[in-house]
Amino acid sequence: MPENAEIGQLKIGVIGGGAWGTALAQLSAKAGSKVILWAREEKVVKKINEEHENEMFLKGVELSNNVRATTNLADMVDNEFIFIAVPAQFVRSVLKEVKKYLSDGVILVLCAKGIEQSSGKLMTEVVSEIMPKSPLVVLSGPTFAREVALGLPSAVTIASKYQQITKRLLGVIGQPTFRPYVSRDIVGAEIGGALKNVFAIACGITTGRKMGDNARAALITRSLSEMVRYGESYGAERSTMMGLCGLGDLILTCSSTQSRNLSLGIALGEGKTIEDLMTNRLTVAEGYYTSSVLAKISQDKNIDMPIVMAVNDILHEGKNIDQVIGDLLNRPFVSEI
Repeated sequence: MPENAEIGQLKIGVIGGGAWGTALAQLSAKAGSKVILWAREEKVVKKINEEHENEMFLKGVELSNNVRATTNLADMVDNEFIFIAVPAQFVRSVLKEVKKYLSDGVILVLCAKGIEQSSGKLMTEVVSEIMPKSPLVVLSGPTFAREVALGLPSAVTIASKYQQITKRLLGVIGQPTFRPYVSRDIVGAEIGGALKNVFAIACGITTGRKMGDNARAALITRSLSEMVRYGESYGAERSTMMGLCGLGDLILTCSSTQSRNLSLGIALGEGKTIEDLMTNRLTVAEGYYTSSVLAKISQDKNIDMPIVMAVNDILHEGKNIDQVIGDLLNRPFVSEI
């Protein structure tokens, strides 16, 4: 279509050369855009530019010729859309570095999932502090990077108060195998993506402890209740929590060992220590960092989140896993609604 043909000539910047950033770059390039992908690791950049593969983070996926990699944030200049796909705890520092190269009107697409550990702020709050004049879109949903990069069917939420921008973004990334659904609930879209990582660690622990499928199903369901309570305390819509970026992302992350957070939990449940698991990790398990700040916020705001507190007790308070599980199982019986 003429509109998509015009959009396809856009220059797209992706900040973050991990698996998700690379998948987003591939997605945009497949739709026809010219993509510049920033990565901190020189060997990642070299491999992408010379052999069209991110061997470190997305091995075995052939990348489009329309994807070019760089270690220079100055190359982000003159892009209409900038996808922010660095780990959540690095969003602030990287945006401060790149800000001087970006225009005030550049559209920022937030793809990082988490809560800033040092401040307790959502990623949207962090981005708005640093670049308050830039229109912001949140992209979130049940997506594993490899499947997106390979063109397997996926669906996501894109949330923004700027509906003309979300419509334009549909033309940049929307494809038969990558279906974006539009929302105005920015906070709800972000909270689902942040909290599900913590709950995935909890599901992993029960899996590692061989507690059965019934336990996992119950845990996912009760995790959704906590997600809804937390989201509503920030003004998020309950329907958002029940959609792709809430329930959808929760189910995916809690059900597959492709999830770094679930895998971390499984290893803990099997008896490995958190110190050993976090040492020299190549990839980031966001739930580890989010759990501590989430526990503090839930206490400060008096939000009942027993699963979050249990994960924090195990990861950051050094409590015995079996004791924490026992405490959860012995909570008083309450109404489900």
